[in-house]
This record gives sequence, structure tokens and C-alpha cells, in this order.
Amino acid sequence: MKSLLNRRSVLAGPSHLVQVPRERSTESTSAPAPEDAALSQAAAGAAAADPYGAGFTASSEAARPVTTLRPVPAVPTQVSARGVQIADTVDVEWLAEEEALTPFHVFRSFEYSVSLLFHAKELAYYIVMYQDGSLWRALRAHDLEAAEAAFRHFEEQATRLSEGEARRAQLEAQNEQLARMIARSEAQAERLRNELQRRGAYEQAVTNRQHHVRKEVSQLEAQRVAAQAHLNKAQRQIHQLNLTTNEAIPHLPGR
Repeated sequence: MKSLLNRRSVLAGPSHLVQVPRERSTESTSAPAPEDAALSQAAAGAAAADPYGAGFTASSEAARPVTTLRPVPAVPTQVSARGVQIADTVDVEWLAEEEALTPFHVFRSFEYSVSLLFHAKELAYYIVMYQDGSLWRALRAHDLEAAEAAFRHFEEQATRLSEGEARRAQLEAQNEQLARMIARSEAQAERLRNELQRRGAYEQAVTNRQHHVRKEVSQLEAQRVAAQAHLNKAQRQIHQLNLTTNEAIPHLPGR
């Protein structure tokens, strides 16, 4: 019993000990000795009692080395893998000022522009992106195919970045168009209101004129009737006076 406990304490040694596998011998295929069987049972009991202790470290495999982290590339892997490198923006600006760069391709979308430039002296290609006229990013390549791939990448990036600008321009144009349509509609509505008011004023004037004319016609008709009656009366008087005058003439005998 003491031997078993001593061997168990040996198995539960310091945690930094790592079990080293022993080479197989010709006797490994034979049945285990009673002491070895007891030792195996004791080790299993110790591992079950303390699975995260020293017994577990001694019976587990050696720890694997941690993989070193790699820096994230500034450009996509498919671009950098084809010989595209990050260029110094100061050098690119200096070459542009010296007029040492020949433009191959130019793409512009609102405030973003991309250029594929060729430096004939060094047989190098520069792919640059500008934001609002300022140099933002620059790449360098010695292969035209790789440079064109980087140019297409910058072109797609500039297109994505300018989507908001494009949407803003469209909305501004639509809002201006709607404002013009609203102004025209309001002006047309004002003209129609003025036309209706003018027509209503004319209709009211015509109605008033007709009423005044009818009133005058009625007055004139009454005046005519009165004048006709006065004329008839005057003619009757004249006739009566004529009769009276004729009665004063003496009666002369006929021949």
C-alpha cells in the first residue's frame, strides 16, 4: 500500500514535467506486470480526481507552439500577391510635379479619382487615388497586368465611396425638379384663381348691367305709357276744341 501511494505521488509531481514516451521493446506486447497494472489504476484515479492538475499535465501531449500573427496587408491579397506594393505618396507627388508620369487610365467619380501612371525611367507603374484633389493612396507595380488589376480595385473602391455622392446629386436634382414643378403648379393655380376671380367679376358686372338695363327699360316703358296717355289726352282735347270751334261758324244757306 505504501509503495502504491509513493508511486502515485511521483505521478502527481510538478506540473512542468512532461511525460516522455518510452521506446517500445520486444516485451511491450507481453501482459503487464501486476505492479504496472496497479500503477495504471492509480494514475487513472489521480486523473479523475484532479483532471486539471499535475496528473493531467503529465499524461497529456506536449503543448503545440503558438503560430506567429502576420500583419494584415494594406491592399487585398490577390493584388499584393501579384507584385503590387505600397508607394510613398511624397515620391509620387514629386514625380507628378516633375512631369515624369504618363497617364494610362484615368477614372473620376465626384470627389474621387483614380489614375494609372507610367514612370518610363524606372519602367514602373503607379496607381494613385485622389480625394478632393489630394493624393490619398498610392501603389506601385512593375507589371502592367498587376497595375491594371490594382487600378480596377481602386476604381471599384472609388465607385463605392462615391455612391453617397451620386445619391445626393440625384436627390438634389429631383428636389430641384420638384421645386420647379411646385412653383409652376402654384403659378398655374394662381393664374386659374385670378381667372376665376376675373370671370366672376365680369359675370357680376354683366349681371349688374343687365339688372340696371332692365330697370331702365321698365322706367322708360312707364314713361312711354305715361307719355302715350298724355298724348291721347291732348289729342282728345284738340278734337274737342275743334268741334267747339266749328260750332261757332254761322250756317250759310246753300244756293
